[in-house]
Amino acid sequence: MERAYDGTVSDSPPTLTGLTTYLLSKVGKEARSRLTARLAERELRLWHMAVLAALADFGPDAQRPLAERLGIHVSDMARILDELSRTGHVVRERDPADRRRVLVTLTPQGRALLAGLMDEATAVQDEMLAPLTARERATLQRLLLRIYTEAEGRKG
Repeated sequence: MERAYDGTVSDSPPTLTGLTTYLLSKVGKEARSRLTARLAERELRLWHMAVLAALADFGPDAQRPLAERLGIHVSDMARILDELSRTGHVVRERDPADRRRVLVTLTPQGRALLAGLMDEATAVQDEMLAPLTARERATLQRLLLRIYTEAEGRKG
């Protein structure tokens, strides 16, 4: 007897749900979709948030190294920085140490925007991780960071 798809996990093939990588992919896709929707309400994308976070965490940087750090094509980075500059979230100024370079710096408005975006990201995270206890969340974070760190180390 053929069963209609009802959108529940029971409709996913157990062969796939038995794979941690499959579950990571599906959960990651859902989390990204939810965060992307929240950012779109502000007419922003994940790359805007990534650039703001990198500048907040690592300080001013030139466009090319910033693009490389985030894995963004240089031409896409130029567009993102144009958008963030137009809205007053970053400024671009000549590097006093090397006048050929242009440094991108986070403004106070950019820092405030990032704080709001982090609130949105935390809300999505809380939604996604609601079935877990605080201890389970901490364990998941620790394990995922370990996997991420190892995978990133293999790239370099």
